[in-house]
Amino acid sequence: MLDASQILTLFFVTLGPFKILGPFVRMTHHLDEGVARGLALRVFLVSVCSLLVAAFLGRALLDKWGVSIPALLIAVGIIFFLVAIRMVLAQYDPEPATVTPLPESPWAATLRLTFPTVLTPYGIASVIALVALAMEPARVGMILGVAVTVMVVNLVAMLFARKILRGLTLLVLQLLGAVLGVLQVALSIQIILWALQELGVLAV
Repeated sequence: MLDASQILTLFFVTLGPFKILGPFVRMTHHLDEGVARGLALRVFLVSVCSLLVAAFLGRALLDKWGVSIPALLIAVGIIFFLVAIRMVLAQYDPEPATVTPLPESPWAATLRLTFPTVLTPYGIASVIALVALAMEPARVGMILGVAVTVMVVNLVAMLFARKILRGLTLLVLQLLGAVLGVLQVALSIQIILWALQELGVLAV
């Protein structure tokens, strides 16, 4: 069972702001500061509501479909691994990745930024897995509280993204991004190992 600090670290890596800053600035560079801030607030609200719904809906569907927690963890690990490897290898790509322009509709733009930039599939799956494993309501509340806390950090990051991605701060974030890229690959493998331990294939 992960404690609160470990869950915070997991959510910070899978749902946190480091993967949001670059895409948010690139996709909103043509918008006025006020419009971009309004978009960030809508993304935050949609993200929180969607995450809470996904946690309980996912838990119910796991029970209904008979999907085991180890199976979900393995799926999370594989998806996370593929995404993490792509992020690491992207640093060696000579051409920067193109960014699809945001739709003109405010709510379409909100959804475009929310999924999968803020709410990643593996991030949602990690929340579902932890909630499904929680036996006590207090622990479920703690897990969801940590998830919402990370969403608040994401909101702050989006509100100040244009100021953050400047000068020395940009260099530091690029360094952290490189380190986190490698750690995400390792974390994806660790998630699969957790699943194998749960199945009794590996010794704890």
